[in-house]
Amino acid sequence: MNAKDVKDKRVTVIGGKRSGVAAAQLLKRQGAKVFLTERDAIDRTFLEKLERSKIDYESGGHTERVFDCDFAVISPGVPSNAPVVKRLAAANVPIYSEIEMSSWFCKAKIVAITGTDGKTTTTALAHKIFERDGKEKGYRAFGVGNIGVPFADYVEEMSERDVAVVETSSFQLEHCFSYKPKVAVITNITPDHLDRYDNDFRKYASAKYRIYQAQDEADFLVVNLDNEELRRQFTDEAILKALKPKLIPTSLREDLSKKHEACAYLDGEWLTIKLNGETERIMKKDEVVGRVHFRGTHNVYNTLAAAVAARAMEVKKEIIRESVMAFEGVEHRIEFVRELNGVQFINDSKATTVNALWYALDTIPAPIILIAGGRDKGNDYAKVEPLVKEKVKLVVAIGESREKVAEAFGKLTKVVKADTLDDAVRAASREAIKGDTVLLSPACASFDMFANFEERGETFKRLVGNL
Repeated sequence: MNAKDVKDKRVTVIGGKRSGVAAAQLLKRQGAKVFLTERDAIDRTFLEKLERSKIDYESGGHTERVFDCDFAVISPGVPSNAPVVKRLAAANVPIYSEIEMSSWFCKAKIVAITGTDGKTTTTALAHKIFERDGKEKGYRAFGVGNIGVPFADYVEEMSERDVAVVETSSFQLEHCFSYKPKVAVITNITPDHLDRYDNDFRKYASAKYRIYQAQDEADFLVVNLDNEELRRQFTDEAILKALKPKLIPTSLREDLSKKHEACAYLDGEWLTIKLNGETERIMKKDEVVGRVHFRGTHNVYNTLAAAVAARAMEVKKEIIRESVMAFEGVEHRIEFVRELNGVQFINDSKATTVNALWYALDTIPAPIILIAGGRDKGNDYAKVEPLVKEKVKLVVAIGESREKVAEAFGKLTKVVKADTLDDAVRAASREAIKGDTVLLSPACASFDMFANFEERGETFKRLVGNL
């Protein structure tokens, strides 16, 4: 499919939230005959958008009208194994993601970023770098995708000179076929969302690898070789031989310059990029992590990935360094909230994986009071056990998974359970003394108690503010 094929086509959009509604509006503007279907109720804000755009819709379930279409567009929140999706597939109806469909209309160069952890921070930082570069060179940079702004909302505004920095989740990649980033970045791949992938890590990883399936020799693929899964994938001779884009591996643990013509690595204290036969020092590691809102080794990885993506697109190293130094991090990711009676409160609500919790515990000094739990996604807490034993004086377990969290950490440190986040904050505050850090880093999804991780983080900040 491409842009010219959309006009007058009958299209079913599955999912009536942010991405689905944005996709339906884009298709309508492009001349398609659009019908949107949502299993649950549709929020009033989205209903108003549909009605303003004169888009037919249904809510509270899927009727037979869903299947009267030339193709379907699926929201990332709708699993591929949902009955309605399986019926469409069985009827040989083409199914595309909102990201895929939006890319048909994209004139801008795409920098796409995926990964289990770090993709939002890397996307936000890369967007800031391209924004600064664009002001100097006369183009616009758009930060869209899983970062919270649907690609479909802005794609029609983009010109050939512009850059679209697109955070792309595995859910969005499942139904991508021609999505073709100029630069694709994979920050890392660790077990996550296994509940959606039949508890099969290989299925989850394969979805991530779709980010480069349509790339060619003129494109770039940036991968972190310090990640076990990415090292396995991109040191495999058969995979490397079949790979079309130019591979740019990165590492903070080894000097890759002797093995690779293009790479990025830590040379002493310097973040260093080798590209087109030239080696450049971008900035010192301590400049990245020397600020309270951007602490942690994970942010060095994120910075290196964003810097490589920018240099591949010929952004000057001075622009990269200036952008990194001005960057204040991402809300809900190891975000300082306040200090009260010598106790620091940190909001890491965006930590929805065990790997993200590991980064938070590695970054924040002991002693820590950890608030963790929520909707479990097949979590294995073994990776964080040493850090919990070493640094955590108390775990406050919350949400659907509080029993599993209590069982995992109860043999390592003191654990209490709380019914609500309000109860958890109060329990943590009662136990905290001067020098402690109260850390909300759930390692779980938020959907058991909140609409999303943003609502969870905002609630935490409000509760801490009221102490």
